[in-house]
Amino acid sequence: MKKADLATYIGLIGGAAVLLWGMVKGSRLSLFWDFPSVLITCFGSLASMFINHDLEQIKNMFKNMALAFTTYKVEPEEIIELFVELARKARREGLLGLEDDKNRLDDPFFSKGIQMMVDAIDPEVIRNILETDIDCMVERHEENIGVLKAWAALAPAYGMIGTLIGLIQMLDSLDDPSALGPGMAVALITTFYGSIMANFILLPIAGKLEKRNADEVLIKSLILEGIIGIQSGLNPRILEEKLKAFLPKSRVAALRETEEKEGVAYNA
Repeated sequence: MKKADLATYIGLIGGAAVLLWGMVKGSRLSLFWDFPSVLITCFGSLASMFINHDLEQIKNMFKNMALAFTTYKVEPEEIIELFVELARKARREGLLGLEDDKNRLDDPFFSKGIQMMVDAIDPEVIRNILETDIDCMVERHEENIGVLKAWAALAPAYGMIGTLIGLIQMLDSLDDPSALGPGMAVALITTFYGSIMANFILLPIAGKLEKRNADEVLIKSLILEGIIGIQSGLNPRILEEKLKAFLPKSRVAALRETEEKEGVAYNA
């Protein structure tokens, strides 16, 4: 089940509040609005994106930007617990007994791996197929993130282009000193817009997508090793310790502490 990523919304709302406070303090907000500057910075940089990338890449970029605002996350601890349970079931009923469990996770990668294991495909073949799936997934994600970072690089550049346009127009009005101040302000707004686009929106979203990619690689790596471990007949306890090796030490310690508390409660 997808849910809103609160961290993204907190960052956007908090950052926007700080920026708005800085803009209205000692000046009027309308001073920071200039429609031609918006066209130059936003749509100009986007036009260069269409020149530099395929239409499909642009569509995928916008589609993946939305992933920064929602999260569908299975915790690694849940994956470990699931595979320990499946390993115990496999020892009781055999690998064929796991066929009904291939939909335990809403993940085609998991279902595919379980089905190949039930079909008694060679472990090395399963590993090669699933590792290829992971590699291809990472390649797709990195391509989408790279397109987003390219836009982040172009936005400030178009901000500078807009500034140069404004300065040229301002120099044309040197005979009117009263127009120099407002003209300079308008010239600098495009640079302001470019910096906002790159550093407040595009680069942070790219960073969030990189985190999403790392999380997904971790989950799929756990699934891969869990499937190979069960097929190899690993003891459930040994499999659990093997999968815990993927977690940071702090999470392993927290997991063991939880297990100890649950054990005490169970024994009581």
